[in-house]
Amino acid sequence: MVFPSIIPSEKHPAVQLKTILNFVEPYKSFVYKKARWADSETKTEIEILIEPRANGRGICSGCGKAAPGYDHLPTRRFEFVPLWQIAVYFMYAMRRVDCPTCGVKVVQVPWCDGKNQLTTTYRWFWAGWAKRLSWKGVADAFCTTWQNVFRSVKHAVSWGLEHRSLKGIEAIGVDEVQWQCGHKYLTLVYQIDDGSKRLLWIGKNRTTKTFLRFFRMLGKERSGKLKFVCSDMWKPYLKVIAKKASGAIHVLDRFHLMQKMNKAIDEVRAGEARQLKEDGYEPVLKHSRWCLLKRPAKPDRQTDGETFRVASIQPAVGAGSLVARRFPTVLGVREPCMGREVPRPVVSTNDAEQARTDEESGSYLTQPPGVDSQLVSRQRGSFLRNRRGIQQQSKTDHEKIVRLSYL
Repeated sequence: MVFPSIIPSEKHPAVQLKTILNFVEPYKSFVYKKARWADSETKTEIEILIEPRANGRGICSGCGKAAPGYDHLPTRRFEFVPLWQIAVYFMYAMRRVDCPTCGVKVVQVPWCDGKNQLTTTYRWFWAGWAKRLSWKGVADAFCTTWQNVFRSVKHAVSWGLEHRSLKGIEAIGVDEVQWQCGHKYLTLVYQIDDGSKRLLWIGKNRTTKTFLRFFRMLGKERSGKLKFVCSDMWKPYLKVIAKKASGAIHVLDRFHLMQKMNKAIDEVRAGEARQLKEDGYEPVLKHSRWCLLKRPAKPDRQTDGETFRVASIQPAVGAGSLVARRFPTVLGVREPCMGREVPRPVVSTNDAEQARTDEESGSYLTQPPGVDSQLVSRQRGSFLRNRRGIQQQSKTDHEKIVRLSYL
């Protein structure tokens, strides 16, 4: 099978699919014979025929030793990593050997183990993608089933458990995680040493028996070398840690410590309040739950016995008229001209509009001393900022518009 994109020449020889397989998946005692289409019409599957070498002896799958041949079984298909979205299968007729120790056994092949239909390379391929996507997402992306992805992840986890090292563990952390609806939890144990953080063990439920199984797996010798254990205040965890890792420093999380502390403070406060009420005194501890957590008293606070009273927000100085406090303080805007006495008349006769000459004959009301209350009244009008300055956009008794410019 030749790649059409590569032109054969002396410098660039033809690359066949067998050459690529011998480069990425070399098997010492087996030979790739040829690659063919499983169906010449659809061309959706590629079959790779594999045969044992002439001088190769079968390896017993029970004891792993070479043994003489016995017979051949029908051809089996092993699914390999797809190429260009085309399914690839290894085709091999399994041999059986007559082992002196185990009897008649099927030979051991390097690309698969047991009765699996997936090659080991393909299972590692799916397990790698399962770390980035959900299992169903991997199954949909590669046109396979959820069960195949599950078996691939299980294979990777089993291999990791067999080849992991439990030496040098000095600090562990234990916690639970909810994994189903309702109160169904898993107990997780992590290694949290500096430079080595990993998941060590998972157990079903969060009971004492569950956590004891971890220490049985860890062993008595390694458990005695633990220096730090971090956990929450779940009673089964505290009980097992005190029994199995009594020499380690037990670090409790701050959330549960503050939760217990707040509960104790509430009980003491409620008891003191009840006692004072029974004795006939005024319950001075009422509404004082957070007194112990308050910051130190500042100069703007004054103490009266055991309670704190915040000083008045409105200062006594400048509590007089609006003119004394100035309009910027009242309105919340920075305007240097506001707050002064408004001159009378506000609108001169030269500024009157021609369309309103009939209104000039009306009676002129004398302005009261100080600032007219209509300027700050919310029912009559409100001040709006624009390019012309601050204006009163409401209708008054005299149909006049009052403008206070910046200049």
